[in-house]
Amino acid sequence: MSRLMSDYEVTLINNKMSDFFVKFHGPAETPFAKGVWKIHVELPEQFPYKSPSIGFMNKIYHPNIDELSGSVCLDVINQTWSPMFELINIFEVFLPQLLRYPNPADPLNGEAAALLMRDPKAYAKKVETYVERFARPADADNAGEGSDDDEDDDEPMNGPKGRAASNGRLNGNGNGNGHTGNGNGNGHSSGNGHADEAEAEDDEEEDEDEDEKMSDMGELSDADEFMGEMDD
Repeated sequence: MSRLMSDYEVTLINNKMSDFFVKFHGPAETPFAKGVWKIHVELPEQFPYKSPSIGFMNKIYHPNIDELSGSVCLDVINQTWSPMFELINIFEVFLPQLLRYPNPADPLNGEAAALLMRDPKAYAKKVETYVERFARPADADNAGEGSDDDEDDDEPMNGPKGRAASNGRLNGNGNGNGHTGNGNGNGHSSGNGHADEAEAEDDEEEDEDEDEKMSDMGELSDADEFMGEMDD
């Protein structure tokens, strides 16, 4: 941790050594080279035996990084973490390698993965566009502190503020839960609507059944009167 703080700009959250931001610059000779990102790092109680959670606070266009939540799909973080690793390895080795060598076969951003495989030059151009729009030094400074007016109005979770909330769950599971939460919310809303319609249809069917029963009772009553006249 001390080496990380000496080599990188680190900002503690609520003065906690287990929750902080790190300024990360894109690796040289890549489309990310001019970008600056604020990375949110959370250390679990079991650290270093359990991996830290990391996430990008300002937007980045990459097949293995979720554009909305900033969650990172990186095996060394999510699966193969070792207590032998140091935090500085994330910023000097793991993240630079991820940006240099994306894995479109295991994407969190399907659009970026498809574009990379279809047209690498177009992918690099779009990365540079995102760097210009969302990864300037000022963007990194302000990430998580307010809305981003440069983002399109039709994009969900506009602004880093929305991503900051999602980055409370920064690993792969967290991102999944974030989306599931949104999905469940919409699902329940839609589901309740269908449930109301189904209940209304059931009520109508019950009313029709009762009418048929009443009609049958009337027919039985008429039959009884006819039988009575026959007896007379």
